Amino acid sequence: MSFFKASADQLEAFRISPADSNYFVMLFDREAGDCASVAVVEIFTVGGRTPPNTHRDADEMFFVLSGEGRAICDGRETTVRKGDALLVKPGAEHIVENTGSSKLYTLTVMMPDEEFGALIRAGERVELDAEDRAVLCG
Repeated sequence: MSFFKASADQLEAFRISPADSNYFVMLFDREAGDCASVAVVEIFTVGGRTPPNTHRDADEMFFVLSGEGRAICDGRETTVRKGDALLVKPGAEHIVENTGSSKLYTLTVMMPDEEFGALIRAGERVELDAEDRAVLCG
């Protein structure tokens, strides 16, 4: 098929590890849409952050949908807030963290996938709350 559509009531959310303070709403990946990239809405709880990580071949893009935070990439810091886009190049160690008083929501796309979609789906399921659904559904 030449396209794949996902509706808000079909979306699944996962936390990679029980100790993680961020979780992912799957939009498209190899399983949903047979896509070579992965696209998620990444949700960071207040004070939440990614662990330091790098990607061998993938570009990773974050577009802030709601909230505010900070990105640290190879030791350089920048603030991010609603409407900001951040592109992290392959090999760059990075952390994204929520510095605001409410959740931070980013549209996160990794190209190519580098098995990130499978890693997310191997985690535990998360139930979305009313705030999450409000941001996802506008």
